[in-house]
Amino acid sequence: MVDGQRAAGLRFGDRRALALLHALCLFASPPSGFRQRDIRRHVAALQGRAIADYGPGALSYDLRRLRLHGLIERIPKTHRYRVTAAGLRSALFCVRLYARVFRPAWALDAAAPTTRGVATAYERLDHALDLLLKEVKVAA
Repeated sequence: MVDGQRAAGLRFGDRRALALLHALCLFASPPSGFRQRDIRRHVAALQGRAIADYGPGALSYDLRRLRLHGLIERIPKTHRYRVTAAGLRSALFCVRLYARVFRPAWALDAAAPTTRGVATAYERLDHALDLLLKEVKVAA
C-alpha cells in the first residue's frame, strides 16, 4: 500500500504479470524512461494478444500496479516511467526463474525413465521453494 492506495498482486506464472516483468527488462536502460505507448505493444505481444485487445486502460492499470509495488517510478512532471533498481532485480529474477526452471519442468514427462532424476530434482526444488515462501510469508 502506498499513500493509502492498494494494488492487486502480481501472481508468479500469470501470463500478464510475466509479460509486464519481461517488458520491464526491455525498458530498464533508457535514462529518459519509457512512455505508456512505448511499452504497450511489447506487453501485448508477450501476452500473445493483438495491440487492439490490450487497451491503454488495461496498461494504465498494470503500470499503476507496478508503481505501487515499487517496480517502476514516475518521472516527475512527465508522462514517463523509470524502472527502479529493485524492480529490475525482481523482474530479472522472475523472468529467469520462469524461463529456466518452471517452463522446462512443466514440459517434463515424469514417467519417462530419462527424466526421473530431473523430476526428483524438481521435487526438491519445489520443497525448497515452499520453505522459502513460508520464511518470507508469501502465499504460494
